[in-house]
Amino acid sequence: MIAAQAKLVYHLNKYYNEKCQARKAAIAKTIREVCKVVSDVLKEVEVQEPRFISSLNEMDNRYEGLEVISPTEFEVVLYLNQMGVFNFVDDGSLPGCAVLKLSDGRKRSMSLWVEFITASGYLSARKIRSRFQTLVAQAVDKCSYRDVVKMMVADTSEVKLRIRDRYVVQITPAFKCTGIWPRSAAHWPLPHIPWPGPNRVAEVKAEGFNLLSKECHSLAGKQSSAESDAWVLQFAEAENRLQMGGCRKKCLSILKTLRDRHLELPGQPLNNYHMKTLVSYECEKHPRESDWDESCLGDRLNGILLQLISCLQCRRCPHYFLPNLDLFQGKPHSALENAAKQTWRLAREILTNPKSLEKL
Repeated sequence: MIAAQAKLVYHLNKYYNEKCQARKAAIAKTIREVCKVVSDVLKEVEVQEPRFISSLNEMDNRYEGLEVISPTEFEVVLYLNQMGVFNFVDDGSLPGCAVLKLSDGRKRSMSLWVEFITASGYLSARKIRSRFQTLVAQAVDKCSYRDVVKMMVADTSEVKLRIRDRYVVQITPAFKCTGIWPRSAAHWPLPHIPWPGPNRVAEVKAEGFNLLSKECHSLAGKQSSAESDAWVLQFAEAENRLQMGGCRKKCLSILKTLRDRHLELPGQPLNNYHMKTLVSYECEKHPRESDWDESCLGDRLNGILLQLISCLQCRRCPHYFLPNLDLFQGKPHSALENAAKQTWRLAREILTNPKSLEKL
């Protein structure tokens, strides 16, 4: 048994060193190329409208606010200033979302975003987004990369750019919320689970979360004023901090590489974020640091793939911090079924014949 485990770990490490590192290098190169174009567009936006200041800065070889959705798809979060005059309202009525309401007694005129505040005193995410969309469309025509960048115009108010006909970048206005924690995530961490420990919990909660101005899939079809005012909760930095240490990052990197190569399927049932979410759940199931030793890499990967198959078969993948939010919502059932079959083939092959990783 131990020999079989060691063999699997050996092949997974080989896969990581060859395939995953090559994927990382290729994506890093793409990010540099994409960020040059996006920075240029955002500089033009800032010239027209100084409230939208680009926050796309490189730090320690990574760009703050950039998320890799797939090797050709990215999201850039543009952090806005001055949220201070608003109260954060998160009463659970909008799954995965919250609203920003003028603090009692604050005058509209005290806000930098005065014209985007509704009659009821909410800061409308959609109004800000549609203003931003207009500015980006104008900036694309003026920027020095205009020959290689196009605005993707669909029946959406989201801002998406197509670069060199190869890459798609969504630019999302957002507020960074530090030092507060949403009520809808108040159940975390679960009291009976020793992971991640009080110090890490304090760090994660201090890191806070982001409020994104993007279309909320959990509210799709409910064309209410609440939906247009709502901001989507995002926990990227908190999740990254939780997944430090042991073989967690390596495990996630292998899962992303397998997804890109074998689970990029019609209907797009799976993305990198599903993998990241399942790694967090696996950390809860295996709370000891020794469970994430390099020698356990095969067991952890196998556990996550089996959990993924279970989620796909049940057609439900709960968000890690907001379990009422289903990350498979809106995905076609046939696509989820197909992904379950493909994941099962992949898991079986890796487990029964680790050497097959050379061809995967």
